[in-house]
Amino acid sequence: MITTDLLLAGIVLLGSSVQWLTGMGFALVAVPALVLLLGPAEGVVLANCAAGAISIVGLAGGWRRVRPAAMVPLCAAAACTVPAGAWLTQQLPEPVLLLAMGGLVTAAVLLVMRGARVPALRGTKGAVAAGAVGGFMNSAAGVGGPPVSLYAVNAGWTVREFVPNAQFYGVIVNAFSVAANGVPRLGGDRWGWVVGAMVVGAVIGRGLAGRIPERHARLLVLSLALGGGVTAVGKGAWGL
Repeated sequence: MITTDLLLAGIVLLGSSVQWLTGMGFALVAVPALVLLLGPAEGVVLANCAAGAISIVGLAGGWRRVRPAAMVPLCAAAACTVPAGAWLTQQLPEPVLLLAMGGLVTAAVLLVMRGARVPALRGTKGAVAAGAVGGFMNSAAGVGGPPVSLYAVNAGWTVREFVPNAQFYGVIVNAFSVAANGVPRLGGDRWGWVVGAMVVGAVIGRGLAGRIPERHARLLVLSLALGGGVTAVGKGAWGL
């Protein structure tokens, strides 16, 4: 039990650190490991709760830079697809869920690494498409950020513009996902490990933010996420 708690705290600490370091990335880094440690259902809902909480704190200093014209269609579309993702996770056996979640993470990371240019992800229609895919992925696999990242790339947003909007989207879509999936069934002691790891991760991430070049930090996040996604795919395939 102690070993599981320490692993859980380490995963959350790492995810929290990279979230504060880069403005996003908790779910990409933490979800594959949380799913392997706690199982698909508990891993996803814990990621939803933690990522949402971190986004709320992070948004406090940048909410004035949120773009309502883009966020309204993004969040509205996500609200429509979150229930479908939550329903899907309740229907599939665990090996299939691991395979699907790992595949979604891996594909999303590869697309973001390529900086894919997709004409359909521009304007209001692009915001609706990105929000719909992100909402489904967030409730089904805990990773709703990559579609929003691709939308931002195609919209030509700078990092300074992207971070507060990604945090706003994270607050909304994770709230919807928690409402659809529920909260993780963790004991009080385990919640203490999770909250403590989030706080320590925030301190580490903010301390490193000015010392690590953004490009290197982004590559680190995507590499960790890719490794976790491939591992989840492997475990899911082995269990079939």
